[in-house]
Amino acid sequence: MSVEEKEKQLRKMRGLAELGGGQKRIDTQHAKGKQTARERVEKLLDPGTFRELDMFVTHRTTDLGLDKKKFYGDGVITGHGKIDGRLVYIFSQDFTVFGGSLSETFAEKVCKIMDLALQNGAPVIGLNDSGGARIQEGVRSLAGYGDIFWRNVISSGVIPQISVIMGPCAGGAVYSPAITDFIIMVDKTSHMFITGPKVIKATTYEEVTHDELGSAMTHNSKSGVAHFAAKDEEEALEICRKISSYIPQNNTKAPPFRPSDDPHDRMDESLKTIIPEASNKPYNMLDLIHSVVDHGEFLEVHRHWAQNMIVGFARMGGFPVGMVANQPRYLAGCLDINASTKAARFVRFCDSFNIPLITFVDVPGFLPGTKQEWGGIIRHGAKLLYAFAEATVPKVTVITRKAYGGAYDVMCSKHLRADLNFAWATAEIAVMGPKGAVEIVFRKEIAAAEDPQAEEERLINEYTEKFANPYATAERGYIDDIIEPEETRPRLIDALESLAGKREPRPPRKHGNIPL
Repeated sequence: MSVEEKEKQLRKMRGLAELGGGQKRIDTQHAKGKQTARERVEKLLDPGTFRELDMFVTHRTTDLGLDKKKFYGDGVITGHGKIDGRLVYIFSQDFTVFGGSLSETFAEKVCKIMDLALQNGAPVIGLNDSGGARIQEGVRSLAGYGDIFWRNVISSGVIPQISVIMGPCAGGAVYSPAITDFIIMVDKTSHMFITGPKVIKATTYEEVTHDELGSAMTHNSKSGVAHFAAKDEEEALEICRKISSYIPQNNTKAPPFRPSDDPHDRMDESLKTIIPEASNKPYNMLDLIHSVVDHGEFLEVHRHWAQNMIVGFARMGGFPVGMVANQPRYLAGCLDINASTKAARFVRFCDSFNIPLITFVDVPGFLPGTKQEWGGIIRHGAKLLYAFAEATVPKVTVITRKAYGGAYDVMCSKHLRADLNFAWATAEIAVMGPKGAVEIVFRKEIAAAEDPQAEEERLINEYTEKFANPYATAERGYIDDIIEPEETRPRLIDALESLAGKREPRPPRKHGNIPL
């Protein structure tokens, strides 16, 4: 065979590999509103940067007639490319080949990519569209999942890992995404569940649809398993690119700086009136965040879950930051089980990848009630306390209004080694709100008064004047400065610049024992 003939054969084999499971199955994928695995890769990465590996791999199984069904690539496309000019490794599951099911060789391809990503200190992105383990391969496919899980764990906190769920993801297949840093799901076409509706009906007699059980909105709003819900595949891939723009290549690198023409010293007079006169009235903390960050751009994470807590990425003076904030519009900004877990995981991600943390505090306390107590609010609330205390990245806190009780401590207080703590003049820092405190401390005096109601009001006003302000806290050095609302942005950027060289050694240990 001549060189020309060999090159012709290579091009033919590449063409077969690019067809995956064949044109008919590609057409079926398109009819469902889904792109092919290869199309997804090309749309996610910078044009012309994808370099595929293991294109000609096929499965080795001869059981149950599989020896007569072989496709180049064996159901997953793997390789590397670039996003915004930075290296990423990627695998994209191909539903047109055996329903994207995982085989021994499929797993080997994914593991090779994960190993390369770890060795070269670059993120790994998985585009998931799979029916799960390939039944015909038995325990070999299960072993393949286990090999992937192990790499997910070893890579955690070393290189960023992002999962985009673009189709079914069931059984053991859900655990790899669950270990990764962020999960993006596509509305209407993606699902995640351990056991499907049929198995649930057979075992527990519950009747539930696929969408009710594991749709994008189910996992974005109810379970908190997913971090983002996209309206279609294009938006899902764009979210993936946006996440990548805020995070470093690995845990030894700084997050990517982007020059900003938003003035460093820009002030916003509207912040003077953002806090209502009545301390029990809500306001939208997102308005504050959008006001102070570069160009008002904020990528909110877990937007639909635990909405009493806000977390997400932004830039301040061109530098990426992680934002954590109570949201007074929901549950008055109280900390509860889900909000604590949500914020703790985000804080730990930022700390793993050298992203400074800015915390806005307006928290009246922990949400009371038997549901919270029996659900373990003590343990879950301690996760957030642990995460903030453990974090060694620059930490800057701003108390806008309420900071009561243990929640004051937990929300990145000076006592958890926040570097710089600021408060607005509207800040109220105390063990509890004035009314509750007066009812406990002065219970006997109120009962003995000629006019109990008037006496209670007098004592509340007295308590408010003495304790519901930031000055007593500032006197102790627990607040570094009391600032005016409109100067929040320049003060935060100044603070971050001053902390750029922060080093905070900790005692050597294998790892801590976070209260999971």
